Amino acid sequence: MTRTSRQVLWLFYQPYKWLFFIPFIFLNTIFFGFAAMVISILVNQRAGSFIGGVVWSRLNGFFTPMIVRVEGRDHIRKHTSYVVISNHQSVYDIFLIYGWIGIDIKWIMKKELGKLPGVGYGSRKVGHIFLDRSNSRIAVESLNEAKRKLVNGTSVVMFPEGTRSETGVLGTFKRGAFKLAIDLGLPVLPLTLVGTKDILPNRSMNLLPGKVKMVIHEPIDISRYGEDNMQELMRTAREIIGKALPCQVM
Repeated sequence: MTRTSRQVLWLFYQPYKWLFFIPFIFLNTIFFGFAAMVISILVNQRAGSFIGGVVWSRLNGFFTPMIVRVEGRDHIRKHTSYVVISNHQSVYDIFLIYGWIGIDIKWIMKKELGKLPGVGYGSRKVGHIFLDRSNSRIAVESLNEAKRKLVNGTSVVMFPEGTRSETGVLGTFKRGAFKLAIDLGLPVLPLTLVGTKDILPNRSMNLLPGKVKMVIHEPIDISRYGEDNMQELMRTAREIIGKALPCQVM
Protein backbone atom coordinates (compact mmCIF):
# COMPACT_ATOMS: atom_id res chain seq x y z
CA MET A 1 0.00 0.00 0.00
CA THR A 2 1.38 3.39 -1.02
CA ARG A 3 1.67 6.30 1.36
CA THR A 4 -1.08 8.20 -0.49
CA SER A 5 -3.51 5.27 -0.34
CA ARG A 6 -2.82 4.85 3.39
CA GLN A 7 -3.58 8.52 3.95
CA VAL A 8 -6.88 8.21 2.05
CA LEU A 9 -7.76 5.05 4.00
CA TRP A 10 -6.90 6.79 7.26
CA LEU A 11 -9.17 9.72 6.43
CA PHE A 12 -12.21 7.57 5.61
CA TYR A 13 -11.59 5.19 8.54
CA GLN A 14 -11.65 7.83 11.31
CA PRO A 15 -15.43 8.18 11.72
CA TYR A 16 -15.80 4.38 11.89
CA LYS A 17 -12.94 4.08 14.39
CA TRP A 18 -14.08 6.78 16.80
CA LEU A 19 -17.85 6.45 16.53
CA PHE A 20 -18.12 2.66 16.39
CA PHE A 21 -15.02 0.53 16.83
CA ILE A 22 -13.39 2.07 19.92
CA PRO A 23 -16.65 2.14 21.95
CA PHE A 24 -17.39 -1.36 20.64
CA ILE A 25 -14.05 -2.85 21.70
CA PHE A 26 -14.24 -1.15 25.11
CA LEU A 27 -17.68 -2.57 25.86
CA ASN A 28 -17.09 -6.06 24.44
CA THR A 29 -13.82 -6.39 26.38
CA ILE A 30 -15.72 -5.82 29.63
CA PHE A 31 -18.47 -8.22 28.54
CA PHE A 32 -16.17 -11.03 27.39
CA GLY A 33 -13.89 -10.63 30.40
CA PHE A 34 -16.85 -11.10 32.73
CA ALA A 35 -18.24 -13.95 30.60
CA ALA A 36 -14.88 -15.75 30.59
CA MET A 37 -14.67 -15.55 34.38
CA VAL A 38 -18.22 -16.85 34.90
CA ILE A 39 -17.85 -19.69 32.38
CA SER A 40 -14.50 -20.68 33.92
CA ILE A 41 -16.19 -20.98 37.31
CA LEU A 42 -19.36 -22.74 36.11
CA VAL A 43 -17.92 -24.94 33.34
CA ASN A 44 -14.10 -25.03 33.13
CA GLN A 45 -11.12 -22.79 32.36
CA ARG A 46 -10.72 -24.05 28.81
CA ALA A 47 -14.29 -23.06 27.93
CA GLY A 48 -13.83 -19.70 29.64
CA SER A 49 -10.61 -19.08 27.74
CA PHE A 50 -12.30 -19.94 24.44
CA ILE A 51 -15.11 -17.44 24.99
CA GLY A 52 -12.98 -14.72 26.57
CA GLY A 53 -10.00 -15.24 24.30
CA VAL A 54 -10.75 -16.83 20.93
CA VAL A 55 -14.24 -15.42 20.36
CA TRP A 56 -13.28 -11.98 21.73
CA SER A 57 -10.17 -11.81 19.53
CA ARG A 58 -11.86 -12.99 16.35
CA LEU A 59 -14.77 -10.61 16.86
CA ASN A 60 -12.47 -7.61 17.25
CA GLY A 61 -10.30 -8.79 14.36
CA PHE A 62 -13.39 -9.05 12.14
CA PHE A 63 -14.62 -5.56 12.98
CA THR A 64 -11.19 -3.91 12.62
CA PRO A 65 -11.14 -5.50 9.96
CA MET A 66 -8.00 -7.67 10.09
CA ILE A 67 -7.40 -10.31 7.40
CA VAL A 68 -5.40 -13.22 8.85
CA ARG A 69 -3.22 -15.85 7.18
CA VAL A 70 -1.69 -18.68 9.23
CA GLU A 71 1.22 -20.83 8.09
CA GLY A 72 2.63 -23.95 9.76
CA ARG A 73 -0.36 -25.01 11.82
CA ASP A 74 0.70 -28.65 11.19
CA HIS A 75 3.72 -28.06 13.44
CA ILE A 76 1.45 -28.13 16.49
CA ARG A 77 0.96 -31.60 17.99
CA LYS A 78 -2.39 -32.28 19.64
CA HIS A 79 -2.31 -32.70 23.44
CA THR A 80 1.25 -31.34 23.64
CA SER A 81 1.84 -28.31 25.84
CA TYR A 82 4.35 -25.64 24.81
CA VAL A 83 6.05 -22.49 25.92
CA VAL A 84 4.96 -20.34 22.99
CA ILE A 85 7.23 -17.41 22.15
CA SER A 86 6.71 -14.64 19.63
CA ASN A 87 8.03 -11.34 18.41
CA HIS A 88 6.03 -8.39 19.76
CA GLN A 89 5.07 -5.39 17.65
CA SER A 90 1.54 -4.36 18.61
CA VAL A 91 -1.36 -4.84 21.00
CA TYR A 92 -2.92 -6.69 18.05
CA ASP A 93 -0.39 -9.50 18.61
CA ILE A 94 -2.67 -10.61 21.44
CA PHE A 95 -5.71 -10.79 19.15
CA LEU A 96 -3.74 -12.66 16.48
CA ILE A 97 -2.30 -15.28 18.84
CA TYR A 98 -5.38 -15.73 20.99
CA GLY A 99 -7.78 -15.90 18.07
CA TRP A 100 -5.89 -17.93 15.49
CA ILE A 101 -3.25 -20.19 17.07
CA GLY A 102 -5.86 -22.89 17.61
CA ILE A 103 -4.72 -24.19 21.02
CA ASP A 104 -5.68 -23.43 24.61
CA ILE A 105 -3.27 -20.81 25.93
CA LYS A 106 -2.52 -19.01 29.17
CA TRP A 107 -0.54 -15.82 29.64
CA ILE A 108 2.26 -15.14 32.09
CA MET A 109 1.28 -12.09 34.11
CA LYS A 110 3.22 -9.77 36.40
CA LYS A 111 2.64 -10.53 40.07
CA GLU A 112 1.64 -6.89 40.66
CA LEU A 113 -1.41 -7.35 38.39
CA GLY A 114 -2.66 -10.03 40.75
CA LYS A 115 -3.26 -7.37 43.39
CA LEU A 116 -5.53 -5.23 41.21
CA PRO A 117 -9.22 -5.44 42.16
CA GLY A 118 -11.09 -7.57 39.64
CA VAL A 119 -8.09 -8.17 37.38
CA GLY A 120 -6.25 -10.53 39.70
CA TYR A 121 -9.35 -12.51 40.65
CA GLY A 122 -10.63 -12.76 37.08
CA SER A 123 -7.23 -13.74 35.66
CA ARG A 124 -6.79 -16.50 38.22
CA LYS A 125 -10.25 -17.90 37.53
CA VAL A 126 -9.52 -18.05 33.79
CA GLY A 127 -6.20 -19.77 34.58
CA HIS A 128 -3.55 -17.21 33.69
CA ILE A 129 -0.28 -17.69 35.54
CA PHE A 130 1.37 -15.30 37.97
CA LEU A 131 5.08 -16.09 38.25
CA ASP A 132 6.92 -14.73 41.27
CA ARG A 133 10.62 -15.43 41.73
CA SER A 134 11.08 -13.01 44.64
CA ASN A 135 12.26 -15.83 46.92
CA SER A 136 12.95 -19.53 46.48
CA ARG A 137 9.82 -20.80 48.26
CA ILE A 138 7.43 -18.61 46.26
CA ALA A 139 9.32 -19.39 43.05
CA VAL A 140 8.80 -23.14 43.59
CA GLU A 141 5.10 -22.59 44.33
CA SER A 142 4.74 -20.56 41.14
CA LEU A 143 6.41 -23.25 39.05
CA ASN A 144 4.28 -25.96 40.59
CA GLU A 145 1.17 -23.94 39.73
CA ALA A 146 2.39 -23.65 36.14
CA LYS A 147 3.07 -27.39 35.96
CA ARG A 148 -0.47 -28.16 37.08
CA LYS A 149 -2.00 -25.91 34.42
CA LEU A 150 0.24 -26.61 31.43
CA VAL A 151 -0.89 -30.14 30.59
CA ASN A 152 -2.89 -31.88 27.83
CA GLY A 153 -2.22 -29.21 25.23
CA THR A 154 -2.69 -26.13 27.39
CA SER A 155 0.28 -23.86 26.65
CA VAL A 156 1.70 -20.59 27.89
CA VAL A 157 2.57 -17.55 25.72
CA MET A 158 5.46 -15.18 26.40
CA PHE A 159 7.10 -12.34 24.49
CA PRO A 160 10.85 -12.80 25.08
CA GLU A 161 11.66 -9.26 23.91
CA GLY A 162 9.81 -8.05 26.98
CA THR A 163 8.33 -5.03 25.21
CA ARG A 164 6.86 -4.05 21.85
CA SER A 165 9.31 -3.21 19.07
CA GLU A 166 9.05 0.37 17.81
CA THR A 167 10.51 -0.45 14.38
CA GLY A 168 9.43 -4.04 13.82
CA VAL A 169 13.04 -5.23 14.06
CA LEU A 170 13.43 -8.11 16.48
CA GLY A 171 14.87 -7.02 19.82
CA THR A 172 17.12 -8.77 22.31
CA PHE A 173 15.60 -11.81 24.02
CA LYS A 174 15.36 -12.12 27.79
CA ARG A 175 15.82 -15.41 29.65
CA GLY A 176 12.41 -15.80 31.29
CA ALA A 177 10.56 -17.84 28.65
CA PHE A 178 13.51 -20.18 28.11
CA LYS A 179 14.13 -20.63 31.83
CA LEU A 180 10.46 -21.57 32.23
CA ALA A 181 10.63 -24.07 29.33
CA ILE A 182 13.68 -25.76 30.84
CA ASP A 183 12.22 -25.79 34.35
CA LEU A 184 8.96 -27.35 33.13
CA GLY A 185 10.51 -29.58 30.46
CA LEU A 186 8.23 -28.17 27.74
CA PRO A 187 9.18 -27.65 24.07
CA VAL A 188 9.46 -24.08 22.81
CA LEU A 189 7.06 -23.16 20.00
CA PRO A 190 8.30 -20.08 18.07
CA LEU A 191 5.85 -17.79 16.25
CA THR A 192 6.56 -14.96 13.83
CA LEU A 193 3.90 -12.27 13.59
CA VAL A 194 3.94 -10.03 10.52
CA GLY A 195 1.86 -6.92 9.87
CA THR A 196 0.32 -6.19 13.25
CA LYS A 197 2.34 -3.00 13.69
CA ASP A 198 0.76 -1.66 10.48
CA ILE A 199 -2.69 -2.13 11.99
CA LEU A 200 -1.85 -0.52 15.34
CA PRO A 201 1.70 0.78 15.87
CA ASN A 202 3.21 0.84 19.35
CA ARG A 203 2.31 3.91 21.46
CA SER A 204 -0.30 5.00 18.93
CA MET A 205 -4.04 5.24 18.32
CA ASN A 206 -3.44 5.26 14.56
CA LEU A 207 -5.55 2.17 13.96
CA LEU A 208 -6.08 0.98 10.38
CA PRO A 209 -7.45 -2.19 8.73
CA GLY A 210 -4.88 -4.53 7.23
CA LYS A 211 -3.50 -7.98 6.49
CA VAL A 212 -1.45 -9.96 9.00
CA LYS A 213 0.35 -13.27 9.00
CA MET A 214 1.28 -15.73 11.75
CA VAL A 215 4.01 -18.26 11.00
CA ILE A 216 4.03 -21.24 13.37
CA HIS A 217 7.50 -22.76 13.31
CA GLU A 218 8.60 -26.27 14.18
CA PRO A 219 8.89 -26.73 17.97
CA ILE A 220 12.31 -26.71 19.60
CA ASP A 221 13.08 -29.77 21.71
CA ILE A 222 14.68 -28.44 24.89
CA SER A 223 15.90 -31.83 26.19
CA ARG A 224 19.54 -31.00 25.36
CA TYR A 225 19.39 -27.52 26.89
CA GLY A 226 20.00 -26.42 30.45
CA GLU A 227 21.31 -23.48 32.45
CA ASP A 228 24.79 -23.93 30.98
CA ASN A 229 23.73 -23.56 27.33
CA MET A 230 20.54 -21.50 27.61
CA GLN A 231 22.08 -18.74 25.49
CA GLU A 232 22.35 -21.20 22.60
CA LEU A 233 18.63 -21.97 22.93
CA MET A 234 17.84 -18.26 22.95
CA ARG A 235 19.95 -17.63 19.82
CA THR A 236 18.34 -20.54 17.99
CA ALA A 237 14.81 -19.34 18.80
CA ARG A 238 15.60 -15.75 17.84
CA GLU A 239 17.07 -16.81 14.49
CA ILE A 240 14.00 -18.93 13.69
CA ILE A 241 11.59 -16.07 14.45
CA GLY A 242 13.74 -13.44 12.74
CA LYS A 243 14.14 -15.29 9.44
CA ALA A 244 10.40 -15.01 8.77
CA LEU A 245 10.34 -11.25 9.37
CA PRO A 246 10.68 -8.92 6.37
CA CYS A 247 13.87 -6.82 6.39
CA GLN A 248 15.04 -8.34 9.67
CA VAL A 249 18.56 -7.48 10.82
CA MET A 250 19.87 -10.39 12.90
